[in-house]
Amino acid sequence: SVMLNLSWTIKSVKAVPPVLLLLLLVAFPPSSGAQLPGHGQAKDVPIATNGQPFPWDRMRLPKTISPFHYDLTIHPNLTTLHFTGVVRIQLDVHEDTSIIILHAKQMQISNVLLLAPEGVRPLQVLEYPRFHQLALLSDSVLTKGRRYEVQLRFAANLSDSFHGFYKSSYRTSSGEVRVMASTQFEATFARGAFPCFDEPAFKAKFTIRIIREPRHITISNMPKVKTVELPSGLLEDHFDTTVKMSTYLVAYIVSDFLSVSKTTRHGVQISVYAVAEKINQTAFALDAAVELLDFYEDYFDIPYPLPKQDLAAIPDFQSGAMENWGLTTYRETGLLFDPDKSSASDKLGITKVIAHELAHQWFGNLVTMEWWNDLWLNEGFAKFMEFISLDITYPELQVDDVFLGKCFEAMEVDSLSSSHPVSTPVENPTQIQEMFDDVSYDKGACILNMLRDFLTPEAFEIGIIRYLKRYSYQNTVNSHLWESLTNVKFCSKRDLQSGASKWYSGDELDVRAIMDTWTLQEGFPLVTVEVRGREVRLSQERYLKTDDYSLTEGFLWQIPLTYMTSASNTIHRFLLKTKTDVLYLPEEVDWVKFNVDMSGYYMVHYAGDGWNSIIKLLQHNHTALSSNDRASLIHNVFQLVSTEKVRLDTALELSLYLSRETEIMAVTQGFGELVPLYKLMEKRDMAALENQMKDYIVDLFRGLIDRQEWTDSGSVSERMLRSYLLLFGCVRNYAPCVTKHTNISLYIFIVDTELKAFSVFTRTPEGWDFLFEKYRHSMQMSVKSRMKTAMAVSPLQDKLQWCQSLHGEVMKTQDLPDVIVSVSKNPRGYKLAWDFFRANWHTLIKKFDLGSSTVSYMVTGVTNQYSTREMLDEVRGFFSSLTEESGSEMRCIRQSYETIEDNIRWMDTNLPLLQAWLDKRSHRAMHEDL
Repeated sequence: SVMLNLSWTIKSVKAVPPVLLLLLLVAFPPSSGAQLPGHGQAKDVPIATNGQPFPWDRMRLPKTISPFHYDLTIHPNLTTLHFTGVVRIQLDVHEDTSIIILHAKQMQISNVLLLAPEGVRPLQVLEYPRFHQLALLSDSVLTKGRRYEVQLRFAANLSDSFHGFYKSSYRTSSGEVRVMASTQFEATFARGAFPCFDEPAFKAKFTIRIIREPRHITISNMPKVKTVELPSGLLEDHFDTTVKMSTYLVAYIVSDFLSVSKTTRHGVQISVYAVAEKINQTAFALDAAVELLDFYEDYFDIPYPLPKQDLAAIPDFQSGAMENWGLTTYRETGLLFDPDKSSASDKLGITKVIAHELAHQWFGNLVTMEWWNDLWLNEGFAKFMEFISLDITYPELQVDDVFLGKCFEAMEVDSLSSSHPVSTPVENPTQIQEMFDDVSYDKGACILNMLRDFLTPEAFEIGIIRYLKRYSYQNTVNSHLWESLTNVKFCSKRDLQSGASKWYSGDELDVRAIMDTWTLQEGFPLVTVEVRGREVRLSQERYLKTDDYSLTEGFLWQIPLTYMTSASNTIHRFLLKTKTDVLYLPEEVDWVKFNVDMSGYYMVHYAGDGWNSIIKLLQHNHTALSSNDRASLIHNVFQLVSTEKVRLDTALELSLYLSRETEIMAVTQGFGELVPLYKLMEKRDMAALENQMKDYIVDLFRGLIDRQEWTDSGSVSERMLRSYLLLFGCVRNYAPCVTKHTNISLYIFIVDTELKAFSVFTRTPEGWDFLFEKYRHSMQMSVKSRMKTAMAVSPLQDKLQWCQSLHGEVMKTQDLPDVIVSVSKNPRGYKLAWDFFRANWHTLIKKFDLGSSTVSYMVTGVTNQYSTREMLDEVRGFFSSLTEESGSEMRCIRQSYETIEDNIRWMDTNLPLLQAWLDKRSHRAMHEDL
């Protein structure tokens, strides 16, 4: 699935050596689940709801029985918001037993029968809600090697959250509210829709029937084979049987959607479904899905196994999208595109989401992780394939310009001691939900990118095709991937040309040994480079934002180093396996740059005079390095200030070169390091320094801002950069930017063309009200999304307060997290956001689910710009008052404490230095003017 982030508004126990596993578990006691306290085993004898002992005491289901086919009939009532159903599950018995343990959550179960060769018999049912389990007890033994069938009737309410089988609604332009029902089962919510073996390794086939009123349509994973009219006048749609798959990929929707369709080159029917009034915004997604599904069939050399692929835009949707096999579901903003109203970043965002979900049809659906501890095998791959596929199918989107940002985002959480290994033990639903984070997605993608660069793209592609073919319709663990990528017999031009011999000598290349260091330990390395004549001294340590350096002990990575020097354009390669090592250059050089294009997931510190030689290079000839290299230097130097490896003035001196920078990745990284400094000050009483800092940034980018036209022409990257620069100029009151947009007659013109100007008019009550009216009536999803952000950056406090209370009627509840986080970044609104967040905590975690990336996004988004001990105490006071059931053990809470502590340390150490540097610079500038 795709996690949502504001930036584009804005998934068996492992084969780990036992000793290492023990260390991992000691280092990371699993945060016990808020929904389900306790770990994998019940502490006492579990007691069923009727008072009898429950015959199973673990959270994970036993392996004595597995399902191979479900016959599922569902009858939702969209008036009473209730559904009933019956499921018949065919079972294989692997050991003699008289107990069947499976999942069901918050439903009434009745009429449970065993359909055995000897005849039909009722089964006794015990329920254990704490682990969402049912036990079906047979009075005779189910014999190993035989097949049986059980039947259960069930009834439940449609969920009013965003998961399970849930209610969604939308308003037509005439104001009528229409109700529909849709599913979201990943990770552990299929059990809330029908009784099932709800773990990814219990793969089975599903034959689904749905009963509906004639005014609705239904869609599911497979094509509809027939519709039967029932005596009641209702209709029953019958769907074809699915391929063998996990429960979390089952999907069905009851709605009044319309659709548009096309067929791919390989003969797969693609349809996009949306509400009637937005069906005219589906053409772009339809073409993109056709293009991308064809690309993946060719790239993976494995035919897409289903006859159709539907993409549905759901009015209420929590994450970004979901990869249900044959029926992918999306937020409306993630799928709907209006060529006249949507921006370049919308186009990039929508294409990336579709590329992600369609990549999952192979990575995740065809080959699925054994258990959620290896979620990254799904999500890291799908995130990575977004970039591989779009680079080839949509080169004009310049997707490479945003990949690096994903690695920087991952490093942000991975530089805290509360981070976790890419592959980490999880047991309960809250811990499973918490795996859907930047580490599984973005770090997963970045280490795959590093491995691809290391093995060569050709060898990597051969290896992943081997992996997908070998494990089709099965479940895998980490080591299966490494084995598939080992000993790919193939010689590339690179071996012959470059200094790659260090990587490819004999059979030294042990992919698993290398990659275990990146997936089984958390964090990432900082490589320190010191050049002395021809000698290059290397050392590695864990990069960690902490003042407790004992926490960095005991980490060692196998790092595929790359470097280039002033003496040649060749990329040199070296595998650093030890804590320290030495390289020898053929001649002395002016500068050396390690981690070329930042294709490796590590940071570099240039000791001795190293940073000064890089600053000189950037000031005199910055294009000698690629824009990715420049962005990585900006990122690394400012991050090293946090750990006091580099003085702040060194980082600021490096930033001066940005006045000549024009490439999006380096410019946005410059903003990304400088803007947070004044955002910290906005939440403290230090207006003078805050304004000095803001003036420095405007001054640095003035030339670039002045060169921007108020049009929407150029490449995607140029258009995104323009929109970013103009928004920054407007928010900062940069005169040439604002004067163009005070004329009210321009309002309508701007609304339809240059959307970034919205923020200008939310400064006055009239402008805010005007925008709000536009928001209320707009059917253009991407326009609404930007209006919503603009309303939240307004300086008008009464409007911000109102903004947060709007959800439900005018604003969808799904949009509330974005609004809360936007208001919390607003200097006039951060107190309002924090108060609202605390007051509504219990409602928010019920609606968005404990451990979800949405809750984590709110926790970190609301707190990560505090930098005083008073606010740290206030944040600790609130979160420590929670119980385990209400989220006290969530990882994001530890992350928020660490981030505030880091901010406090940064401010204590660097404020005087920043003040002195800015004073010195303005003094210098005055002299230059004289």
